[in-house]
Amino acid sequence: MTPTIAPRVRTLVLLLLAAVCALLAGAGPVSAHAAVTGSDPAQGAVVDQAPSRISLSFSEQVALSDDSLRVLDPDGKRVDTGKPSVVGGTTYAVRLQPGLSDGTYTVAYQVVSADSHPVAGAYTFSIGAPSKTSVAVSGQGADDGVVGWLYNFGRYVSYAGFIVMAGGAAFVLACWPRGSGVRPVQRFVVSGWLALTAATLALLLLRGSFTGSGKVTDIVDLSLLGQVLQTKTGAALVSRLLLLAAAALFIAVLFGAYDKREDPQEKRDLTFGLAIGGAVVAAGLAASWAMSEHASVGIQAGIAMPVDVLHLLAVAAWLGGLGALLVALYRAPAGTPVDASAVRRFSRVAFGSVLVLIVTGTYQSWRQLGSWSAFTDTRYGQLLLAKIVLVVVLLGVAWISRRWTGRLAQTVPAAAERQKVRAGAGASGDTEAALDAGVAPAGESAAEEPGAGKSSAETPTGTPAEPTDETPAEPADAERAAQLARQRAARDAARQKRLRDADPNRFGLRRSVLAEAGVAVVLLAVTTVLTQTEPGRTEQEAKAATSSSSSSSTADAATSGALTLNMPFDTGGQDGKGVVTVDLDPARVGANEMHVYVERPDGQAFDIPEVKVEFTLEAKDIGPLPVVPDHLATGHWSANGVQIPMAGDWQVDVTVRTSDIDEVTVTKNAQIG
Repeated sequence: MTPTIAPRVRTLVLLLLAAVCALLAGAGPVSAHAAVTGSDPAQGAVVDQAPSRISLSFSEQVALSDDSLRVLDPDGKRVDTGKPSVVGGTTYAVRLQPGLSDGTYTVAYQVVSADSHPVAGAYTFSIGAPSKTSVAVSGQGADDGVVGWLYNFGRYVSYAGFIVMAGGAAFVLACWPRGSGVRPVQRFVVSGWLALTAATLALLLLRGSFTGSGKVTDIVDLSLLGQVLQTKTGAALVSRLLLLAAAALFIAVLFGAYDKREDPQEKRDLTFGLAIGGAVVAAGLAASWAMSEHASVGIQAGIAMPVDVLHLLAVAAWLGGLGALLVALYRAPAGTPVDASAVRRFSRVAFGSVLVLIVTGTYQSWRQLGSWSAFTDTRYGQLLLAKIVLVVVLLGVAWISRRWTGRLAQTVPAAAERQKVRAGAGASGDTEAALDAGVAPAGESAAEEPGAGKSSAETPTGTPAEPTDETPAEPADAERAAQLARQRAARDAARQKRLRDADPNRFGLRRSVLAEAGVAVVLLAVTTVLTQTEPGRTEQEAKAATSSSSSSSTADAATSGALTLNMPFDTGGQDGKGVVTVDLDPARVGANEMHVYVERPDGQAFDIPEVKVEFTLEAKDIGPLPVVPDHLATGHWSANGVQIPMAGDWQVDVTVRTSDIDEVTVTKNAQIG
């Protein structure tokens, strides 16, 4: 690197690092990708009677653990019983202990959304009247601490590693085959493989704590690791590790057997094989993200996942190839500089990648935003706008690089001709031209190299002395010859580097590509933050649902959510006592979803031979309207599309049969509609 370029490079690198650090610092905790759209009881609600359970509805399906839903009384003691369960669609519930006293209760939840991100939060409701509570309500999740920071950093490194490895290898194979023997380029690609492998292993170990307690000590908990391996994200990370083993074999062949092939036909055959194998491995690695993150959930997931794979491959081909080109321009040996044809080929690859990015990015933006207002009203939309601006800037700098490439291509023949002239001058005795060609001029002895002194095996007149017993001539001569050879090689390399750097077109290309790489680093940081941000469509739907629920609750408590009726029963036979609970959602005119739960007096769910429900509106002489729910799980029955024809004070009759002869009907009135 020339003295004039070095300060500029250092300054630009420092600016880029500062920009990336600012992005990482401003990113904050990972935004939840599944949002709470409703709850029963609602946040801040005051209910007359203690509910038999609490339920939460999310914008998408979530994964539950035994402690995903916790309910705490005013003293901070848990009052939930059993494991959380799915009660329908994206609604999840946990049963409560019977006979809860009046006061304020806290509901804390921590689940994992379908796109692998943890969702945590808490809210309160009251029975009878609000009271003081010793429980501190906080929305902080496990991903906000040290483990969360490490996990998010691992995600950044994994994306960067994939882009460097896949894009760098593609640059060598498609644009500059000679680069397979260039050490700096080899180190660039291998560093990408090492970064991706290390980050994947770290993510696998951190995952259990990241979605759970958030404690550093849980990182080495093998039981948590076993649970992670059974999840979609765990399977994706393990698949990534297996594919990285295949990628290691690909890299070994690319920088080993491929570089040593001399026969043109053999090299073409090996190029074709490596291209097919590399594309399959790269697509598989890209799919390990697509199958476990944004693309795998939401609308049109079957289309979104392959589109996401294409998007990631295009990013790698463009930005990873750009990084490899930058390394080649600055670090390639003077004897094997990157040629103009390689730069032109990369320019075509980059152009094709940009076209793919535009098409796939437009589709993904529509899918994740859903409306124009989401561009400015949501954090996802704002980050997407920043990404679009950076892409436009990057394209502008790339256009400048393309102009320098054209100029460089025009000067290559002239440079080759000058090299021939220098070589011919060296053969005819022109000292300066011969030095430019890297050959010692005629009449200049090795001992006259700059900095070289007389050998101890020479006489004062320069004539070699006769070896004696006291003068070990041969080892000294060999050592001196090796030293002179190293000096000559260093001088020749420095001269060739000066000649190469003196080309104004190559100098301009290096500066523009360096600027491209700087913008690409910031673009990658913004993109990675974007993948961890709640999609605009989801954020707007959650806001709309929350607003609608709040308005309905203010207008009419009867229409704020599901209706819950708890009715004790006793059929008189063995195991004939218990509590039957009927949940009707949304408890209004039209189609409703009904769930029936049967529990023993101690709160344990149990099955009975038969349960039936009838609805009667005596004031209008309507009914009874019978409903026979389907059995779903132990103590749980359900029916969809339960029609309530009009609003009113409905009588709900539940017939419970605990044996062939033991049966009872319990009744309760409720305002519906």
